[in-house]
Amino acid sequence: MRFGFDIDDTLINLREHAFQLYNKKLNQNIALDIFHSLNKVEIHEPFGMTAEEGSQMWNNSLEEIYYTNCPPYPDAVEMLQQLTDDGHEVFYITARPAEHGERTKTWLREQGFPVKDENFHCGMKDQEKVAIIQELRLDYYFDDKPDVLNTLADCQTKVYVKTQSYNKHLTIPRFSDWSEWKQLVEERNR
Repeated sequence: MRFGFDIDDTLINLREHAFQLYNKKLNQNIALDIFHSLNKVEIHEPFGMTAEEGSQMWNNSLEEIYYTNCPPYPDAVEMLQQLTDDGHEVFYITARPAEHGERTKTWLREQGFPVKDENFHCGMKDQEKVAIIQELRLDYYFDDKPDVLNTLADCQTKVYVKTQSYNKHLTIPRFSDWSEWKQLVEERNR
């Protein structure tokens, strides 16, 4: 089987990590329950920033956000390792800027994720992921962003949403914890 995965906020807890970095950089102490109640992907509003200021803060902080101690979600590394051990192909499809591709692969490997260079795709806009997913003829694809998942509605690939506060309105099969994935896939294949 061919499994495709978004990285940020699907395999790793990037936005929460960034939120905590913002607290530190801005010398604030905004509670995580405020983060968990956000109904959009962007995290700048609780810090009193405009969209432009938030975008600038994000872009100026990418090195720290991407390459420091952002934790993988529990069981994500083990699940992908198990898939490759079982002979399945694992693909990463991320909208991270292309200039971060090589460092992202290195960082993922350092965390224990099984990464083959030829199965790593980055640098596209969220909505462009669908073309790559179809080209790769993935059996399964996992992501968190509504903009991406909505473009895959008519795709042959079985799509799953990693539950986040901003995607609860989606009716796509979902999971909150990577320990649930096997049961989800088994149920969908019955």
